[in-house]
Amino acid sequence: MEYRILGRTGLKVGAIALGCEGFADKTAEEVRADFDFAIRNGINFLDLYASNPELRSNIGAALAGRREKFVIQGHLCSVWEEGQYLRTRDPEKSLAAFEDLLARLGTDYVEIGMIHYVDAEADLREVLDGPIMRLAQRLRSEGRIRHIGLSSHNPVVAHMAARTGLIDVLMFSVNPCYDLLPPSDDVDTLWADESYARELHNIDPERQRLYEFCEREGIAIDVMKAYGGGDLLSDANSPFGRPMTPVQCLEYALTRPGVAAVMAGRRRPGQAPTGEAWPRRDRSGTGLVFGHGRGTRLHGGAGRAGQILVGRALHVLRALRPVFGGDRHRRCEQILQPDPGTARDTGDGARTLQAPAAPRLGVHRLRPLRTELPVRRRYHRPHAAGGGEIRILE
Repeated sequence: MEYRILGRTGLKVGAIALGCEGFADKTAEEVRADFDFAIRNGINFLDLYASNPELRSNIGAALAGRREKFVIQGHLCSVWEEGQYLRTRDPEKSLAAFEDLLARLGTDYVEIGMIHYVDAEADLREVLDGPIMRLAQRLRSEGRIRHIGLSSHNPVVAHMAARTGLIDVLMFSVNPCYDLLPPSDDVDTLWADESYARELHNIDPERQRLYEFCEREGIAIDVMKAYGGGDLLSDANSPFGRPMTPVQCLEYALTRPGVAAVMAGRRRPGQAPTGEAWPRRDRSGTGLVFGHGRGTRLHGGAGRAGQILVGRALHVLRALRPVFGGDRHRRCEQILQPDPGTARDTGDGARTLQAPAAPRLGVHRLRPLRTELPVRRRYHRPHAAGGGEIRILE
């Protein structure tokens, strides 16, 4: 497990964390087995927005005797009424639901008190200026939450919340599909077919500004919906025309500025929340992913200017170059660039774009080269893209 500091909270969390939806409709014994698996694999961060009392109780039973092994992110304003989840801004209902959460988890505090699901500017104003923020601050002063967070799908609203200085953690939906879309206070637009009917290029600037601001100010981002609700893993639903692997989605989210962890679900016994594999590193620090029948070089290693030659067109994700990035972002990159207007001529038929002038973020469609470049290194892998071989070019 790779551990990261959760922004200015100072908490140390695993980059892969547990979302709670994978525990729905499971017995207490199954949930405990899942937590046994998580602990063995170094997972120490849990998000719990669900208000279902049975699910909360099962997680509490699984945490019994080992509460100290987890950083818990519990949500305010998520309640259970008439047998179903409900978001509310009623402070009395929110407090009762939060106290129920603590009781069922068998703890007297959570590390992160997450104000739940704020997507509209009017809703944000109600939260910030009304009793919900006062409730969160009171709970923090009492020690029942240690840090205040807020969850959102709207980058404009999230940025407004971050700029107040009142929150230390932002839970935000990050993936290469949603990052292309402009802001909206209607979460349904994120997976609506018509949102992807037109051409989309590079990250929406509002999202870029949000990520950079959080990185700069020490506001930690933990990621929800890294798989786009499963659409990115589906051949039929992926807006890129082919499915991504879970590891590619996770690698994308974890290389955004400000991101500390990804909340990933777990569906079946023995399945890690990370999917089937985790990016391995070669001696240069290059990220190589093997799993689900594909291999992809996602970005160059530190001090390198590597490329990947592919046997057919596909989408490759490159890391965002932040204003103030940590070591994990300081990579010298060189990517194949099909746009002749912005690239330089290498003299041998291929055109490349150096990192300092490269787009700040992108899902870049790579095309097969007409002329092969000299090969610096070769990787022979049974599942590699392009027929079992990844060639790293000069």
